[in-house]
Amino acid sequence: MTAQHVAGLPTAGPAQTITDTTTPSGDPEHWTLHPDRALPADPVTRPIAREIYAATTDLPIVSMHGHVDAQLLDENPLFGDPTELLIIPDHYLVRMIVSQGTSPDGVAHMGVAPVDPASGVSPRTDHRAIWRTFCENWHLFRGTPTRYWMEHELVEVFGVRQRPSAETADAIYDHLAGVLTTDAFRPRALFDRFNIEILATTDPASSDLAHHASLAAQGWGDKVVPTFRPDPLLHLDRAGWASDIAALSAASGIDVVSYASFLAALRQRRQAFIAAGARATDHGHLLADTTPLPDVEANRIFDLALSGGPVDPVAAQAFSGHMLFQMAAMSAEDGLVMQLHPGVLRNHDEAALATFGPDKGYDIPIAVEYTRALRPLLEAFGHHPGFRIIVFTIDETVYSRELAPMAGVYPAMKLGAPWWFLDSPDGMRRFRDTATETAGFYNTTGFVDDTRAFASIPARHDLSRRIDAGYLARLVAEHRLDLDEAVETAVDLAYNLPLAAYPAP
Repeated sequence: MTAQHVAGLPTAGPAQTITDTTTPSGDPEHWTLHPDRALPADPVTRPIAREIYAATTDLPIVSMHGHVDAQLLDENPLFGDPTELLIIPDHYLVRMIVSQGTSPDGVAHMGVAPVDPASGVSPRTDHRAIWRTFCENWHLFRGTPTRYWMEHELVEVFGVRQRPSAETADAIYDHLAGVLTTDAFRPRALFDRFNIEILATTDPASSDLAHHASLAAQGWGDKVVPTFRPDPLLHLDRAGWASDIAALSAASGIDVVSYASFLAALRQRRQAFIAAGARATDHGHLLADTTPLPDVEANRIFDLALSGGPVDPVAAQAFSGHMLFQMAAMSAEDGLVMQLHPGVLRNHDEAALATFGPDKGYDIPIAVEYTRALRPLLEAFGHHPGFRIIVFTIDETVYSRELAPMAGVYPAMKLGAPWWFLDSPDGMRRFRDTATETAGFYNTTGFVDDTRAFASIPARHDLSRRIDAGYLARLVAEHRLDLDEAVETAVDLAYNLPLAAYPAP
């Protein structure tokens, strides 16, 4: 399709337009994916979206915010069985099945092990049986992004040709178990096959970064980079804070005995991360408050925590907001991009946290205020030439009211992609609808997959590219963009903007 064709809009009837690609068979024994999945359904914008999407399909993946472990890529092992790879680590998938009350054992029924083996909770160990449970409940994922990602993984990555069901579960398991024993499905082989140009891991401040050093020695230092995540250290009332401070002291070589030495240790670790290739920090606080405290008050609160005394929750929250301001100040000094994604009440079920640990599906969004909360940070650093902050949210109500207007005026602030519960087809569309008119495309930073599920990375980026193609196609069909502009924008959103948003310090 040329720009001239778009100007006049397609003249073919709906039937001709919709049927000009092969429709995959509905036969569950010959499962394929429709080439137009997630593109607009209407016959005017769909062919435009196809052309825009086609310009992005072969672009490398820039994965700058995720949770794949560097050890996986350093050691490059075989993945294990299908359940170990695709089911147990995927809290999106596990939480949906748990929500149906499939078993009173909850996540243990899906193979999730307790933190303490002596807890008396026995995880289900029959991985084939767990896989059967997943396949029997495939219908639960209809309409969810989990369905899209898993379809893409099974069909496009692993060559599965049967739709999951009780009847096909064993055959699919056997097929997957077979391919996972081959070198073509080791992590690095898939990394290359997925066309990943760069992948950022997320690492605690006290990490020795040994696996990153090993990867760098093998020539992978530009492909896999760390991200500095100091969250546990910034919440003084968090269980385990004292042991985390001890780990920070050991890693930095600076004995943390005061607030001043605490800041010095954090600066040392940031420099160690930069030396290992880091481009960003990552902050997942409950609130977005960035109000700085007077030095005397920050010292007082920190000394109280360090002495083992009880820290008032209000004071602890104030200190965490103060430390976000300090992290911004350090980013202005050293050039690490600051990522902020507040608004999640983590570990909603205290019993599940105590038994199974964090990240098991019990994290629930809350409403977050940004305009006043970010004002101290943006007044101090919003125009600083060496500072950049990327703000994510899972509170959709703030995109048009707060975040887009701030990103639309402060040079240092950019909008992160729809994240977590919002990295879904309609969540992405709503993001473009609510943010673009105020912030434009170029105050956003491209897609981040935010995943621990390595095999899902191409599926997630593919979905984002399709949704952006559909949004841009509507602007072309409405004569608000020319086709060449839409194609250029799609390429920027998929590739150029994430690279530009996360420059090396």
